[in-house]
Amino acid sequence: MSWPPGYTLRPATVHDAALIQTQRTAMFTEMGSDPAGLARAHDAGVGWHRRALASGRYTGLLVEAGGDVVAGAGVLWNDFPPNADTTSLVRAYVLNVYVHPDHRGHALARQLVEAVLAECRARGVSIVTLTASEAGRPTYERLGFVPQAELRLVLPEGAS
Repeated sequence: MSWPPGYTLRPATVHDAALIQTQRTAMFTEMGSDPAGLARAHDAGVGWHRRALASGRYTGLLVEAGGDVVAGAGVLWNDFPPNADTTSLVRAYVLNVYVHPDHRGHALARQLVEAVLAECRARGVSIVTLTASEAGRPTYERLGFVPQAELRLVLPEGAS
C-alpha cells in the first residue's frame, strides 16, 4: 500500500491511548455529539484504549505527517459463534476512523480501512462491521460495506 508523500503508517501502542481517545472525541464532536458528555467519557475512554491495546483486543493504526499523528483507525476483535456466513470465531468491528481536517482529501481514511481489512484477512476474519457517519458512508460503501439492519437501545446508567 502506497501512502501519499509525507504520510507514514504505524501501529498504535498503549502510549497512544490518550491520543486515540482525543481523535475519537473530535470525531464524535463533528458528528454532533454532546461535548459535555464526551468530556465526561474522556478518562474512561483513555483507560479502555490502554487496556484494549495492551490485551490485543484492539488494534490501532495511526498515520503520521511531519512528526504529528494526523489520522487513525482501529479494530476491535470480538469473539462470536460461527454462523451460516462464516466458521471463524472472530469478528472485526472497525472504529475510531478519523482524519484531522487539515489532512482530508488525501484518501487517508480509505487507506486506513484498507490496512485494517488487510489485517482482518491476515487473521482469517471474514466478517467486518462498522457504524458509519454520513460523511464516511460513501468511503465504506466503495470498499464493499453494505448497510445492515441493527437495532439499538440505550439503558440508563446505574439502572438495575
